[in-house]
Amino acid sequence: MERPVSRFIILFCAVILIFSTVSISLGAGSEKININTATAEQLAELKGIGPVYAKRIVEYRKANDPFKKPEDIMKVKGIGPKILAANIDIITVE
Repeated sequence: MERPVSRFIILFCAVILIFSTVSISLGAGSEKININTATAEQLAELKGIGPVYAKRIVEYRKANDPFKKPEDIMKVKGIGPKILAANIDIITVE
């Protein structure tokens, strides 16, 4: 019969292993996407942005000045607060 402390240690180690694996996999793709220079294909990888919105972003950039801040992406037709909130941590204008 195992002692309760041994079970706790095994469970604790398993939880630590799972969290470390998840954090490593999340950190691997955490490069920011510059919405002023990204291609339509790169922009389409953003949450809630498919090929249509990505094309609109590129067209907006060409017709107007570059975005001054990430929030300016909402000037593009169809992109609102929900899409901005889903991507705010991974988009940049620098």
